[in-house]
Amino acid sequence: MADNDIDPSIAALLENAEEMTPSSGDASPNYRFEPKLKDVPDSFKDSGKNRSYSDVDLSLTGFAPIEKFFEDTPSTVFDDPAYYKTTLGGEGDSAQRLHQLLVKYLNCTDKKDRTVYRQQIVTAYWEFLKSLAPKMISSKVPQCKRFAMRYGVVLPSLFSPEQKDFFSRAIVTNTTGEPVLYMDEWMQEIAAGRITISATDEVAPNRSKGPGADQQRIQQLKSKNSGKLQSSENLVNGKEHERATVEREVKDRLEQLCEHQPFYGLEPHTRPYDEMQKKLFLEIANRMRQLQKIDRELTTYLKEFQEAKEIESSLDAKAMDMAEETASVGKEEIMTEMSSVRQMAKMTCGRQGNQFPIFTREFFHCFDKSTGFRENVLRELAWIESIDPEAYIRIHRGVKNRIVPYTLLLPTYGDTGFCWEPFDRFNRITSRGRIVIPMYPRDLRIACLTAVADLRWQVAKEKASFDWMTDGLTGHYYQYIDSKKMKGDVKQFFIDDYILWMTKESNGTQKLEKEVRAIFWRYIPFPQKLKDELKTRSMIYQELYQRDINRSMSDGY
Repeated sequence: MADNDIDPSIAALLENAEEMTPSSGDASPNYRFEPKLKDVPDSFKDSGKNRSYSDVDLSLTGFAPIEKFFEDTPSTVFDDPAYYKTTLGGEGDSAQRLHQLLVKYLNCTDKKDRTVYRQQIVTAYWEFLKSLAPKMISSKVPQCKRFAMRYGVVLPSLFSPEQKDFFSRAIVTNTTGEPVLYMDEWMQEIAAGRITISATDEVAPNRSKGPGADQQRIQQLKSKNSGKLQSSENLVNGKEHERATVEREVKDRLEQLCEHQPFYGLEPHTRPYDEMQKKLFLEIANRMRQLQKIDRELTTYLKEFQEAKEIESSLDAKAMDMAEETASVGKEEIMTEMSSVRQMAKMTCGRQGNQFPIFTREFFHCFDKSTGFRENVLRELAWIESIDPEAYIRIHRGVKNRIVPYTLLLPTYGDTGFCWEPFDRFNRITSRGRIVIPMYPRDLRIACLTAVADLRWQVAKEKASFDWMTDGLTGHYYQYIDSKKMKGDVKQFFIDDYILWMTKESNGTQKLEKEVRAIFWRYIPFPQKLKDELKTRSMIYQELYQRDINRSMSDGY
């Protein structure tokens, strides 16, 4: 839609604009109409009540295949003639301001004025969302209000017919169980206290008193203890598996030791131990010492696990004693989170990007499979893991834990995904990180890759701590950038190279510098099957493959 091209379907809206003007003399303007609440589908009735996305299942090894990307039958919500009125109804001054600016913007033919109105709509829309955010916890919120926050769809007439069709067929509920959430679901979890508010540098510590503050402190303690609980249980499982393996080896060798060949001519006497059996004495002794070590470690891990279980029971009992309504956070925390989400939205677009927050075909150019719907994003995250198996891995005490990050889908026209937090500050062991994906990018795969690359960099940097410029992935990469005298953001260089690594080098197309390829081959390894394939396609990969073999034979690998 060109700047001076007015959508004819908006004519009726503009003609009846006076229906939404405040009554004269009102101190706080309200709309004259009173929207009727539509029947709320079961999919919106507190869908997260009986589960928590903060619970991490360390036994999962991958994403479940997406069986269905769109509903067979389209929803009729966007066909509702009262969609616009119901969306803005009851939201006070913020909705009134948004309505007035939309009318001016859609009815304006001057390009300069339209630009001014566009910029004003950005602020007005986010103020409107702040009014909506606390209501997301309720099951009685009309579907159109949720979609205004989820998709940025305020006025369905701004759809093209094709866009309206596949948005109507988008799957509403999260049937995957993965922590990939739309903005309305995110605010619902935040308001219910099931997800903590995003960390910011500006937020002062909460020193408030009362049940709400106590509940928040208990949630923080539970989050911190959750990491210890899951990690210790994982270590116990690992040691039990290791013990069972060594015990089987001891049994096998004892059986071999107890086998005696008959001594022909001196029956029924049998032969003494042969040379192979005599070697088993030393092997059995070594394995018995190994079992003693495993038992000491297992005893320590079981003690830690028992302590964590006792702490969990104590915290659960304290939480149960409190009033149920204190589980939801206060409005101040929700507003703080909305401010963080708005900052996230800006970051997906960049300083020079299009920050217009409302869906319109004027700016939307995605196809149905390239739009950032939950199922499409999960498809891309699974593809990334298939090439980078350690993309969501965090190592603790030598044990690899697969922890899928929270993924917040924002309805922006940005092209860049990013990591907001590598993990929760109260639980560095098993808490989920937070990445943000724009829903309407030019290339959804690149948007997901930038987010995962950012996550990988931040996790590696936190792991190396003060040695991040000399140790591990970040250290080797930083030294390469420094040796080349390259100026700029080291992390951005890494993200750009990670995209080439995933999209080009994984196919055997050599786009990276030799030094970078060697760093990524070691610290961001491809699956073994892909390595086996690449080594046959080029001497460069064959040399890197041989380095793997050499390192595996040394103690320092």
